[in-house]
Amino acid sequence: MATKTKAKAKSTELSAGELQTRLRDLKQESLNLRLQQATGQLENPARIRVVRRETARVLTALAAAKRKA
Repeated sequence: MATKTKAKAKSTELSAGELQTRLRDLKQESLNLRLQQATGQLENPARIRVVRRETARVLTALAAAKRKA
């Protein structure tokens, strides 16, 4: 449970530029994980789910930041 709270807190504390950078990094990681899965080299399949959820958190934080501005 603590990791969810930490991830949520991190997303809300970042600026819009930092969120954009984090989103780009997460999308790149997602691509790499999908490529590893397709080639059979993926060691931790649960990481795909974690990255997908973190991406959603960042997108939510970005939307909230845009509503505030």
